[in-house]
Amino acid sequence: MLLRTMAAASPRSPPSTSLTSQQPPSTPSQLPLRTMPGSYGLPLVGPLSDRLDYFWFQGPEKFFRTRAEKYKSTVFRTNIPPTFPFFGDVNPNIVAVLDVKSFSHLFDMDLVDKRDVLIGDFRPSLEFYGGVRVGVYLDTTEPKHAKIKSFAMEILKRSSKVWLQELRSNLNTFWGTIESEVTKNGAASYIFPLQRCIFSFLCASLAGVDVSVSPDIADNGWKTLNTWLALQVIPTTKLGIVPQPLEEIFLHTWPYPSLLVAGNYKKLCNFIDENAGDCLRLGQEEFGLTRDETIQNLLFVLGFNAYGGFSVFLPYLFGKIAGDNSGLQERIKSEVRRICGSGSDLNFKTVNEMELVKSVVYETLRFNPPVPLQFARAREDFQISSHDAVFEVKKGELLCGYQPLVMRDANVFDEPEEFKPDRFVGETGSELLDFLYWSNGPQTGTPSASNKQCAAKDMVTLTASLVIADLFLRYDSITGDSGSIKAVVKAK
Repeated sequence: MLLRTMAAASPRSPPSTSLTSQQPPSTPSQLPLRTMPGSYGLPLVGPLSDRLDYFWFQGPEKFFRTRAEKYKSTVFRTNIPPTFPFFGDVNPNIVAVLDVKSFSHLFDMDLVDKRDVLIGDFRPSLEFYGGVRVGVYLDTTEPKHAKIKSFAMEILKRSSKVWLQELRSNLNTFWGTIESEVTKNGAASYIFPLQRCIFSFLCASLAGVDVSVSPDIADNGWKTLNTWLALQVIPTTKLGIVPQPLEEIFLHTWPYPSLLVAGNYKKLCNFIDENAGDCLRLGQEEFGLTRDETIQNLLFVLGFNAYGGFSVFLPYLFGKIAGDNSGLQERIKSEVRRICGSGSDLNFKTVNEMELVKSVVYETLRFNPPVPLQFARAREDFQISSHDAVFEVKKGELLCGYQPLVMRDANVFDEPEEFKPDRFVGETGSELLDFLYWSNGPQTGTPSASNKQCAAKDMVTLTASLVIADLFLRYDSITGDSGSIKAVVKAK
C-alpha cells in the first residue's frame, strides 16, 4: 500500500518498527520526536567490532536488520567499514536509514551534501581517475558539477541515435557465443562474454568508438575495467570468495593502490584520447572541460556507472528469468511477440509498451539494487522522519541507506520479501515507481544538473527491457541461473 494512501489510515498503537511489518505508519503530525538510538561504541573497539560483524559474522543485510530489530527503529547510529587499522582518515560513524521515508532524505539536495561520499567516508585515490576529481564526487553546489552532469546527459542524448543498433549487434555476438558453448559443453558461463558485450556496446554508443580499431582494447579493455573497479570497492565490499579470516586480513585491511592497474588504465585513456574525438570536442568546446577532465569523466560514466552497473544488474535479471518455473517466460514471450511482431519492430517505442517486461526490470532493481549503499552528509542540523518517529540529525553526520532493506519496506511494498513480476503493472504499479530508489532518486524523478540522480536512469531500464525483448524474439525459453545458461530453445 502506498504511503500517501496509508497516511490517512488510523495508526495502530504502538506501531511496529520491523522492516517487514504490515502495520501502517503514523501521520507526520502524530510522529513523536525520539532520541536517535544506536551507538558507535568505544573508540577503535566499536568500529572494529562492527566491521567484523559486517564482513564476517553477520554480513551486510543481517548487520543492518539485527540492529534495526535491537533498537526498534529503522533509523539509528552505527559504524560501517572501512575502518581501523589502516584507514585512519576515514570516519566509520553513520546514521543508518532503512525505510523508504527516511531514505528519501538522501536525495533532498537542500538537506544533504554529496561531496566525496560515493562509497561512504572512504574515497579511493584520485589517481584511479588520472588525478581528476570526477563528477560523481562533486556536490551540486560545486560549479563544475553542472558542467560535468550536463556533459554526461548530452552524451546520452546523442547516443540514442545508435543505442539500439549497437545493443542488438553486440547481443548477436553474445548469444552466438552462448549457443556455441551450450552446444559444446552443455552449459555456458555467461558473465565474461556478457561483460565483453557490454564493454563493446558502451564504447560504441557512449564514446562513438568501435573497439575493433584496437584488438588489445577489444580483448582486454573490459578486463581492465574489472580490475579497476575491484581495487576501488574491495575495502567496502563483502566478497565471500576468500575464506575468513583471509578475506578480512588481505582484502579489508588497507586501500589498494591505483598503481596495480595504472598501466592498463592508461591504455584505456589513450584509446579514448585517440579515437573519441567528437565526445572530447563536445566536453571541451560546449561544456568548458579540459581534455583530461573530459577523458576521465567519460571513462567514469562508461566504466564505473554503466559497465559496472550493467555487470551487476543484468546477471540478476537473467537469473530471475532463466531460473523461473512459474510460467513467467511464456508470459513475457507472448507480450514481446504480440507487441513487436517481427524482430524488426523492436525499438524504444514498442518496448515502452511492454508493461510486464518493464515491471520485471523494475522488480529486479527493487529486489537486487545494483548499488546496495547510498550515502549523503547533512548540510545543517535537520529532522529526519521514519514511518514511526522523527530524529535529530546533526550537521556533518553521514547518512547511509542500505537499499536491499529500504526496498523491502512493507509500509510501501506488499509482500516485500517476494519477487513479484507484476508488481509495477497497471496504475497502482506505476504509482509505486515513486518509491523505487535504485538510481540515486525515485524512478519518477528527472536527472538534472542540479541533482545527483543517475543521468542514464531511463536508458538503463529501457536497455534492460530491450535485452529481455531481444531474448524472447530469439528464443522460446532459456534455462539457467545468475551465472550460467544451461539450455536455450530457439524461437519457432
